[in-house]
Amino acid sequence: MNLLITGGCGFIGSNFIHYWLATRPTDTVVNLDALTYAGNLENLKGIDNRAEYHFVKGSICDRDLTADLMRAHAIDTVVNFAAESHVDRSIMDSAPFVMTNVVGTQRLLDAALQSGVRRFIQISTDEVYGALSLESAERFGADSPLQPNSPYAAAKAAADLLARSYFRTFGLPVLITRCSNNYGPYQFPEKLIPLMIVNAMKDEPLPVYGDGQHVRDWIHVRDHCEALDAVIHRGHPGEVYNIGGGNERPNLEVIHMILDLLDKPRSLIRFVKDRPGHDRRYAIDSGKIQRELEWRPKTGFRDGLKATVDWYRENHGWAERIVSGEYQDYYRRQYGNA
Repeated sequence: MNLLITGGCGFIGSNFIHYWLATRPTDTVVNLDALTYAGNLENLKGIDNRAEYHFVKGSICDRDLTADLMRAHAIDTVVNFAAESHVDRSIMDSAPFVMTNVVGTQRLLDAALQSGVRRFIQISTDEVYGALSLESAERFGADSPLQPNSPYAAAKAAADLLARSYFRTFGLPVLITRCSNNYGPYQFPEKLIPLMIVNAMKDEPLPVYGDGQHVRDWIHVRDHCEALDAVIHRGHPGEVYNIGGGNERPNLEVIHMILDLLDKPRSLIRFVKDRPGHDRRYAIDSGKIQRELEWRPKTGFRDGLKATVDWYRENHGWAERIVSGEYQDYYRRQYGNA
């Protein structure tokens, strides 16, 4: 197979490329990434010189570039990870989210249509479904209505609907996946788990929104990659597949587990003002992908969290360079401004 991976220098994208080339070493992978603040070439160290791997700096908003890449490399499968993804940043300024997540997806869909790709995988999020109450036992199914509550989630929902329309109107073989919260190596330390790990390792305060009882369903990024593998090979165009880890935990419980793994005191926790529109609970019903594509998550949360903490311990310099902007300065010298 010849794959175009967009946003492949980000957290999930880079893990997916590592996974794919480890399990299918003769496939061709083209990684298109704009190298914004969360994109990091260091995430792909060790495979960057392989003949099967090609990196191109660029944006999915560049329709001509994406179409040229698809033709030049005979791309048959597009996996669109490229997105602005941090809810807090979308609250401060939603414009980049609309441009990348909506306009960028539309232009990528156009290029895929022109190039005749056989699979277009739109990577989405459970946040497009909105929120559930803490008292509810309900979980979001693949046919649940879209009720996004943040600018980030709204932009992802719009991208999903565009992708669906290209299947219905033009017959582009689109498949949409909506995953719960990922964790694991290479995650930019603005998200909950890496932020808490990095701060705790430095004995710095751990900011916790509100009462810390917001519930998320956690999935290890390796399990997510395996689910996407199943969707690419066995999924049906036009379908939506929810991908969940079956690990619903309040944020405060996750933070306590991190502190215990690092042997740090809970006095590092600082409760801060809740962010606007903070969804109380997400929960995914991934029964469809389990039944139809025979995928199951394999990583227990405690084991996965310990492995993640160990990775950040062993790669503390990676996080320091990310936060300091050292990598971005290097990229600007090498590739010019994003």
